[in-house]
Amino acid sequence: MSASSSSSDLSLKGKNVFISGASRGIGLAIALKLASQGANIAIAAKTAEPHPKLPGTIYTAADEIRKAGGRALPIICDIRFEDQVVAAIEKTVAEFGGLDILVNNASAISLTKTEDTPVKKYDLMNQVNGRGTWMCSKYAIPHLKKSAKAGRNPHILTLSPPLDLNPAWFESHVAYSMQKYAMSLATLGLAEELRPYGIAANALWPQTAIATAAISGEIAPEAEDLKMRTTAIMADAAFVILSQDARLYTRQFVMDEAILRHQGVTDFTKYRTDPNCSEEDLMPDFFVPERASDHMAKPPRQVLAKL
Repeated sequence: MSASSSSSDLSLKGKNVFISGASRGIGLAIALKLASQGANIAIAAKTAEPHPKLPGTIYTAADEIRKAGGRALPIICDIRFEDQVVAAIEKTVAEFGGLDILVNNASAISLTKTEDTPVKKYDLMNQVNGRGTWMCSKYAIPHLKKSAKAGRNPHILTLSPPLDLNPAWFESHVAYSMQKYAMSLATLGLAEELRPYGIAANALWPQTAIATAAISGEIAPEAEDLKMRTTAIMADAAFVILSQDARLYTRQFVMDEAILRHQGVTDFTKYRTDPNCSEEDLMPDFFVPERASDHMAKPPRQVLAKL
């Protein structure tokens, strides 16, 4: 690629994307946004049969992706297991002809104090969050290097928070915080390891609580009474990040609201679950630094017109 990538190089049309945990929630929202731009999406998740409490399977997600305009490849994959990750990535490459974007979305959560956290739950969070992110990245890298050589603007995007080591983010759920920050540490290291190859590694995190099954199931069963934003804001933010030149925009810990403000968005009403609530009433997310925008640079490429 030339020193300045053309808009066609940065387009998401025809790009091959692997998203962990994309059968519902933020992962599915990102998949649908990228599909609407013409991307090919591999949905790697465990849910093949309908869950009694949670919506969606990899197959219903695939149907939605196709309706949104993208190709879809549903893959049963538990990212705790190396053989399944290897097989899922190889199946993606065989189906689509390569891999250009990895989205590390899958995550396990338990907001419990140390004495109340079973070791089995700690192991689950460790295997899915830190280890799973690292392992998916490990097996994606050879294909992302090929993508870079072909000028296809490869990215790794991980759903994890800025590295703000405020004790307040740890004191109430040490195990979960350790494993969520492990995803961010992976991003920090991968960005520098992969910089020479022209592969970006960035993280994305919401400013406010996002209305997902994780909120209603783990954090707040009374979630319908909370003031939150929809998954659409994370999908739009991911679209902006993945549309940047990978060689120019990497090692960024991006907040969804901040990057959209950088793109000129000033009215966030459409992202609220309750359009009548005020911005001040929105429930803040965990791990949000006081000066969140300090952890990211302004994205050099303006893509707002496509939102």
